[in-house]
Amino acid sequence: MTPKQSFMHAEAAESGDVAERQLAELAHDMRLLGERLRAMDPPVVITCARGSSDHAATFAKYLIETRVRTPVASFAPSTSSLYATPWRHLDGALFLAISQSGRSPDIVISARAAREAGACVIAVVNDRASPLSEVAELTIPLLAGTERSVAATKSFIASLLLIVHLVATWTEEEDLRLALADAPRVLRSAWDLDWSPAVAALSGASSVFVIGRGLTLAIAQEAALKLKETCGIHAEAFSAAEVKHGPMALVGRGFPVVMFPPGDEGAEDFDELANDFVGRGARVIMAGADTHGHGPAEGALMLPAPSGADHPVLAVLSMIQSFYGLAAALSVARGFDPDRPPHLQKVTETR
Repeated sequence: MTPKQSFMHAEAAESGDVAERQLAELAHDMRLLGERLRAMDPPVVITCARGSSDHAATFAKYLIETRVRTPVASFAPSTSSLYATPWRHLDGALFLAISQSGRSPDIVISARAAREAGACVIAVVNDRASPLSEVAELTIPLLAGTERSVAATKSFIASLLLIVHLVATWTEEEDLRLALADAPRVLRSAWDLDWSPAVAALSGASSVFVIGRGLTLAIAQEAALKLKETCGIHAEAFSAAEVKHGPMALVGRGFPVVMFPPGDEGAEDFDELANDFVGRGARVIMAGADTHGHGPAEGALMLPAPSGADHPVLAVLSMIQSFYGLAAALSVARGFDPDRPPHLQKVTETR
């Protein structure tokens, strides 16, 4: 198998089309939702998700907190599903349940419990006929289309896009609207970039650190998961603000570190951190350096970004899109089938 023969590769390549479809088909409903959220003005947003969807929830946390200025909390589904803990009251809260399949019992049970406690429950799903949609007050479809690869790609990017759309309509901020409109172009450009040098740099790796901050912490989490499930590499995601608090002790000569600098204030210390890694002899791979101008002068592999992807949201979309192409190629290079990770299945049903 070559990377291009895999479903993972083919489906990730469709992300630009998914972005166009969302823009065309969801504009009216999202505008109405924005009006409702402004009128509702929830004091708190609660996210509920697992796996790649929970990484999208991390992205939602940073975007909502910085743009809407409303606190976002991550709900542990086991609280409702395993421990059957009843909520006291959630009147006025927004409960955002993100699940590509909408079929995981713990997410469904949690959403039902939140709605019974008075929260406005919005389901973000790829399947409008899912059990999660049935218990939610509102459903927003990802419109990603069928995803046959076990490893989610276009549905994760669709989740990020939908979150940007939600926040853009909620806040009516013009820069977010313009970034969303440019997303199809940026995603297609990012897919065409050559990240193949990173395949050689990671092909012999057994462990990897993946670093992000703010909006890019979500894609660091997602990239680490993909390295585990499709490439058989033990990868851990860290915030650039946290990696020095203990994990740095593991970094020595030849240790691979993949860095995703955000396109905003969060990138402030990335150059210093990257140079620190290089000084320890680590193999540093930095994404998006051509756009954001970050990275050490020597000893690091600099991966390109598409032109015009300097908005923080577009930086996130472009980097994870390019990474998916890298992951599919790296999986094959290491002798794996990216569509069939060992011991995994497409829909994970936990309770």
